[in-house]
Amino acid sequence: MANVYVSIGSNIERELNVCACMQRLQQDFGEVQFSTVYETPAVGFESEPFFNLAAGFTTTLTPNEVKHYLHALESTHGRVRNDAKFSARTLDVDLLLYDDLNLQPSVNLPHKDILTYPFVLFPLAEIAPGVLHPELKRTLADLAQTSSLSAEALRVVALDCPPLTLQTGLLTAE
Repeated sequence: MANVYVSIGSNIERELNVCACMQRLQQDFGEVQFSTVYETPAVGFESEPFFNLAAGFTTTLTPNEVKHYLHALESTHGRVRNDAKFSARTLDVDLLLYDDLNLQPSVNLPHKDILTYPFVLFPLAEIAPGVLHPELKRTLADLAQTSSLSAEALRVVALDCPPLTLQTGLLTAE
């Protein structure tokens, strides 16, 4: 089983999409650890603020299968893909870490956003403080404590997610 960490974000029907994503991850992977949910301003474009968090779980899926699963999860929740890197999203779920794999530069793993955006680094360090960044060989807690990124724009929010409802899963390889 591999330890996997992902980032989750939404700024279109934020609570609905984030809650649905959290429920689906729990349904498909069992025990999932979630960080605090934060409201953060949109970065790189003018739009409504995002809800962002990190999640960790174990899986037998390969990194490519996890990415395929996350892509399908986004699509199921109405994600519209366009050429703009920075745009409003119903759901954005990115694979941040997969065990201690370092597939840079051919694959964005560990994900570069960990060191680029506070709404990725700080929630991830919250749920996985002792995990080593595969490229830098430093713990996520250390990276968060010594980062020049500011957590000031992260505002804690409480979600009112409905209880888990069973649906047909997106998994095909587990």
